[in-house]
Amino acid sequence: MSRLDSAIRRLQAQRACLNRAAGLIMGVPGPVLELGLGNGRTYDHLKTLLPDRRILVFERKAMAHPDSMPPRDDLIEGDFRETIPAAGARLETPAALVHADIGSGDRAATAALAEWLGPALAPLVAPGAMVVSDQPLVIPGGETFPLPETVAAGRYHMLRLSD
Repeated sequence: MSRLDSAIRRLQAQRACLNRAAGLIMGVPGPVLELGLGNGRTYDHLKTLLPDRRILVFERKAMAHPDSMPPRDDLIEGDFRETIPAAGARLETPAALVHADIGSGDRAATAALAEWLGPALAPLVAPGAMVVSDQPLVIPGGETFPLPETVAAGRYHMLRLSD
C-alpha cells in the first residue's frame, strides 16, 4: 500500500471513530481534549461534530491553518509530559472525549509516549468517556470499544471508560 493510500485509510478511520464516539458521549458532560493539533483538520471536525462542547487543544507548538486554530484560552502549548498532568486545574469537569493523534516517525518514542499517556489521562476523563487514538492506550478503567465496521483492526483505537 502506498503512503498516500495509508494516509487516506488512517484519516477515514479517524473520522469514523470520532463520529461514533461523538454519538456515544451525548449523555456524558464535559469538554473534549484534542491531543495534537497538527494542521487543525481534526479540531475543525470536532467543532462541527460537537459545537456545544469546549475543546481544549494540546500541542507542542501550534502552527495550524488560521481557520483551524482554537481560541487562545483553549490552546495549551508545550510538551505533553508537562501539560497533561497540569490540565486538571483547567478543567471544570472531567473530559467526555479525548482524541489523541500522537504518532510520529519514531516508533520507539511514539510507543513510550503512548505508554506514559494512558495513565496520565486517567484523572482527566469522566466515567462513560470515550478515548479515540491513533495509538493503543491503556487507561485504568478503560475498556477496548468495538471499532466501526469500516475500520480495520489496529488502524485506530477506541476505549470507553467504565461508568
